Amino acid sequence: MKRFVKSEKGYEKSFDADWKAVKKGLKKVRAEVGEPKKVPTSVALDPRFISELKKEAKARGIPYQVLMRMFIIEGFQRLKKQTA
Repeated sequence: MKRFVKSEKGYEKSFDADWKAVKKGLKKVRAEVGEPKKVPTSVALDPRFISELKKEAKARGIPYQVLMRMFIIEGFQRLKKQTA
């Protein structure tokens, strides 16, 4: 999947990596390190929150699910530090 960004000249190819190649590379690294596969989950969230999350993810140039995962992991790590 090629990414395109809107510019003054219209849509142009982004300098972001092709996500398929990135995902393939990550899978290879995870396999070498022995990291377990992720388990899909489901979380019901307010549609307005999802919309804001997508805007923030787009600004950062990452998929919104990845941003959501980052927030969950960071929040959990912060919680563990507070209780330790």
